Amino acid sequence: MADILCIGSVLWDVIGRSSASMRVGSDVPGRITRLPGGVAMNIAMTLKRFGLTPALLTSIGRDAAGDALVNAADRLGLDTSLIYRSADLPTDQYMAIEGANGLIAAIADAHSLEAADAKILTPLSDGRLGTADAPYSGLIALDGNLTTALLAEIAVSPLFSRADLRVAPASPGKAERLLPLLKTPKATVYVNLEEAGLLCHQTFENASSAAQALIAKGAAKVLVTDGGRQAAYAHAGGMATAEPPQVLVTRVTGAGDTFMAAHIAAEAQGAPPQTALTNALAAAATYVSGDVPS
Repeated sequence: MADILCIGSVLWDVIGRSSASMRVGSDVPGRITRLPGGVAMNIAMTLKRFGLTPALLTSIGRDAAGDALVNAADRLGLDTSLIYRSADLPTDQYMAIEGANGLIAAIADAHSLEAADAKILTPLSDGRLGTADAPYSGLIALDGNLTTALLAEIAVSPLFSRADLRVAPASPGKAERLLPLLKTPKATVYVNLEEAGLLCHQTFENASSAAQALIAKGAAKVLVTDGGRQAAYAHAGGMATAEPPQVLVTRVTGAGDTFMAAHIAAEAQGAPPQTALTNALAAAATYVSGDVPS
C-alpha cells in the first residue's frame, strides 16, 4: 500500500545547464540531460528518498518515451500501477535552460495531462483507492498542472473530503489555478513569494507577510518560500519561520518540489512545525547544491 498519492505531472525533463551567466540570446557551452521530472514525479522521488512509498496518478502515453518513463519510475520504487496510459496522447515533457544566474527560461508541455483530465482520478472512485461513500483518507500531493476546471472540481469533490491534501502550483503562471483549493479545510498550500502575491493580488516584502495574508484569505495552512531568504509556515496555531542554509546553487529546477516533499515527509514522521520547516529547507538546499543525484 502506498503512503501517499502524487497527483499531477509526470514527464521527461530536458534541462540545459551552463556554468556561465546567461541572458536572452546567449549561446554558451554546457550540458543537456533528460531525466524523469514533473511536479508530481519530483515530489514522489524525494518522498521515496525519505522512506515513504508514493503512488503516481497521472497520464503517460503508450509511446516509447512513456514506456521508458514508467520503467524509470518502477526502478525508483514508485507505484505506477494506477497511472492512466493513453494510446492517443503523447508523453508530456518539460524543457528548461539554467545558467549561473538561475533559471533563464522554461516551457512545460503538459497538454496530455490536461487532455486526460479526470480520467487520472478514476482509482479514487472505482474502489481501488476509495469511493464517494468511502473516500480516500490518506496523504495526497496535488500539483497545479491539472486544468482549472478539474482543480475546482477537486475542491468540492467528496472523493477528496477526508484526504490530507498538500497542494502546490506547477509554476507562477499557474498559481491562480489554486484559488478554488485555497479555502479547503484540510489543504496545505505550498507557494513561493511570487505565487503568494499572485494568489493575493498584491506584492509582499517577505514570506511571513505573504503567509499571514494567505491565512487571512481563508487558507488553513500555508508554506511560503523566498529563494535564499527566510521561509514561513503559517497555520491555525501560529507561525514558524526559518532561514535556509546558504549554499552554492548549481541547479534550480525541482527545488520547490523537493522542499514540499521533505516537509510532507517530516510531518508524516511526527515532526513539529518548526522542525518540519527547517528540515525541508535543508533538503532543498542540499538539492540545489547538487549533492543529491537527479
